[in-house]
Amino acid sequence: MKNYKLLTPGPLTTTDTVKGEMMFDHCTWDDDYKQITQEIRKELLKLAHVSEEEYTAVLMQGSGTFGVESVLTSVIGKEDKLLIAANGAYGERMADIAEHAGMDYVIYNEHYDQVPKAEVIREMLEKDPSITHVAMVHSETTSGILNDIEAVGKVVKSMGKVFIVDAMSSFAGVDIPVKDWGIDFIISSANKCIQGVPGFSFIIADRKLLTESKGKARSLSLDLYDQWKTMEVDGKWRFTSPTHVVLAFAQALKELKEEGGIPARSRRYKENNQLLIKGMKELGIHPYIDGEHQGPIITTFFYPENYDFKFADMYTYIKDRGYAIYPGKVTEAETFRIGNIGEIYKEDIERVVNLVKEFLDSTGK
Repeated sequence: MKNYKLLTPGPLTTTDTVKGEMMFDHCTWDDDYKQITQEIRKELLKLAHVSEEEYTAVLMQGSGTFGVESVLTSVIGKEDKLLIAANGAYGERMADIAEHAGMDYVIYNEHYDQVPKAEVIREMLEKDPSITHVAMVHSETTSGILNDIEAVGKVVKSMGKVFIVDAMSSFAGVDIPVKDWGIDFIISSANKCIQGVPGFSFIIADRKLLTESKGKARSLSLDLYDQWKTMEVDGKWRFTSPTHVVLAFAQALKELKEEGGIPARSRRYKENNQLLIKGMKELGIHPYIDGEHQGPIITTFFYPENYDFKFADMYTYIKDRGYAIYPGKVTEAETFRIGNIGEIYKEDIERVVNLVKEFLDSTGK
């Protein structure tokens, strides 16, 4: 298989040393392995700037969506009501989860190029006091927009509600002081900004609220409380864990620290993103999101004008030369997306911009 780098929001390009950890087979019952799980959980709390006394970390088998579904179906009881703030496919997926689970919920939709507004959420909570939980996405990779979870969190906490954040593509790539921003449950995945590989999600949860969720789960395998109670004893997962993925993630955490932690990684991602946008604008290709709300993870670009342009042809051209990009996910405009997280550096961004230029020059206007 041809080797190429991933310019996507995850799975992403990993280091050889992270991949190398998956060469070892490990027993799930082994004390050494369980200790690795416990060390991962402690390190995640540090990245979230929270204490073990108030918060805990739970690892959950499956993709990031499994983690989101685990939280929504485990902590929102039959007497509760959920408000979902959505401005993209992943916020809308929360509504799909709620619908499948038979939850009482309401959705506040914003256009894909606009952030959900804290004042609108306040008005909705004031009008409907039966709402108990609020959920939203931080980095909405449908468009690349970075939502203002800090402002929303302040409103949610001031109203005495529970705040759930899908930080799938932002946690550890953007610094998030979880408690300070009023977040009760935050969800991310192994194959995002920590730069591990796919196989499990993780949830950082308020201990008190997690304890109160006992018996609420609508699923056996996604029962967040039961997963936590088992894992809290000695690091044992309830059901078979993705051992190779866990070992790779432990190595990825070490490499995050070696890079300089979240500040250094966030800086690299932002520099990649700014260089990408600048280079594409020089080619006459403009981002879908304005500068104020553009996140550092992935950027959506409008199709170039005045060219005989076909995305599939450009995708193949770029992939054949070492990089994979993403098609667009915005419904009302013709777009494509380029991510810049993972083991991606300045020279990669410059190379991709040059490849886009070469492709456009070859197509003709």
